[in-house]
Amino acid sequence: MKPPKPDTNRRDFLQKSVFGTAAAGLTIASTSHASAQAPAEALEPEVTNDVDVLVVGGGTAGHVAAIQAARAGAKTLLVERGAQLGGTTTTGGVAFPGLFDAWGKQVIAGIGWEIVKESVEMDGGTIPDFSKVPQRHWHNQVFTNQFLYALLAEEKCTEAGVEIAYYEFPEKVTESDTGWTVDCIGFGTRRRVTCKQIIDCTGGAEVVGMLGFPRLREEERQPGSYLFMMGEEHEPGRNQIHRLYVHGADSTNSRTVTVANMTGRKSILEKVRKEGKRLMHLQPETGFRESYRIEGETMVTVNDYRTGRVFDDAISYAFYPVDLHTKTGVKPKPLDPGTVPTIPLSALIPKGSKNIIVAGRCISSDRLANSGLRVQAPCMGMGQAAGVAATLAAKAGTTPLDVSLKEIHALLKEHGQIVPDIATA
Repeated sequence: MKPPKPDTNRRDFLQKSVFGTAAAGLTIASTSHASAQAPAEALEPEVTNDVDVLVVGGGTAGHVAAIQAARAGAKTLLVERGAQLGGTTTTGGVAFPGLFDAWGKQVIAGIGWEIVKESVEMDGGTIPDFSKVPQRHWHNQVFTNQFLYALLAEEKCTEAGVEIAYYEFPEKVTESDTGWTVDCIGFGTRRRVTCKQIIDCTGGAEVVGMLGFPRLREEERQPGSYLFMMGEEHEPGRNQIHRLYVHGADSTNSRTVTVANMTGRKSILEKVRKEGKRLMHLQPETGFRESYRIEGETMVTVNDYRTGRVFDDAISYAFYPVDLHTKTGVKPKPLDPGTVPTIPLSALIPKGSKNIIVAGRCISSDRLANSGLRVQAPCMGMGQAAGVAATLAAKAGTTPLDVSLKEIHALLKEHGQIVPDIATA
C-alpha cells in the first residue's frame, strides 16, 4: 500500500483557496515585507543617552517640540509611553485638529500645521479657506487622516534627528550640575538620560509633579471621549466618528486610565449588542480633556483669554471657543469678533523652576481658559515655542525664562510659525 501524499502546504492551500473563491467575490489581502534590523546594542537592557533636550510625551505638543528642538540643532530624545506619536489626533482619534485660523486669517502655522497640511494633501482631502469667516467655528476644522498623521510625524522626527524611545517613561528625575538626570523604564529596558533641558508634554505635567512643583486640578473633570463607529465604514480624513462620553475619566495614573478605558469599552460593547449593528472602528483608548495643570510664573485667566490679552512675553496664538464639556453636553461660548488670545512663555514655566518647560493642556491657566487652550492647534504652537526656548536655553547654558524673547520669536519665524506682534499691541 502506498503511503499517503503529504498534506498540501499552507501557501498552496491559500493560493488554491483564492482561485477557488474568486468567483464568489472573496479575496485574501496581499502581504508585503519590511526588515527591522535593530542594532546589536538594542538587546542590552541598560541604555544611556546624553542629550541637550529631553521631551517627555509624544502627543499633540510633544512631537512638535521634539522636531523643533532637533531642527534648531539640539540633540533631542523623545520618550513616549505609547506606540505612536500624535496623541489626541492619532491615538485619541480626534483627527480634526483646530483651530489654525481666526477671523479670516491663519494665526497658527509652523511644524504642526506642516504635518496636518501634508497629511491632508497626501490623502486627497480638503483644506478650508481660511480667508472666509465661518458661521460656526467647527466649519474650519481640518479633517485629517489620523494614520497618515502618525506616520508623517514619526518620519519628520527621524529626518530631524530625534531619537524616539517608545514604551518608556521616567521613574526618577534628579537635578544635576548641568541640568537633569532622568531614569526611564520600559519593558526589557532601563535608560539613564542626562540632559540640559526637559520639555514636559505629558498632558498632566507628570514630570513637574514628580519634581514636587505644585499642580492644579478641580475635583470635577470634563468627561473623556471614547471614539468609535457603528453600522457604517469610518473614512479617515473625511468624517467624524461616534463619541461616547466617559464621565469621571481620570488620566492621573495607569490605574485610573485603565478604569476609564474599560468603562468606555464596556459601554460600547453594550451598545453594539443593543443596536445590533456592526462595530466598524474603535480607537485604542479614551481621549482625555482635562487633568493637572501647572502653577506657572503666569496664570492665563478666562478674562485674559476672552479679551485677547496680548502678554508681554507672548510666543503663540490660540483660538477656540470657551469649550467646557459637562454631563449635559457642551455649549461653546464663541470669542467676540476680532479677538485672538495669546499664550505667554511664562505660563509654560512651573513657578520657581529652572531648566524645565511644559507644553500642551497642562499650561498654567484657570479651568475655563484651559477649555479653549487645550485643543490641538494651540498645543502645537506651544510645543514649537517650548522646543525653541529649550534649545536656546541649552545652547546658552541658561533657563528658558531667561532666553531673549526676540531670539525666540526670530527662531520661531525662521521655522514657519506665526508669532504675536507685541510691539504694536
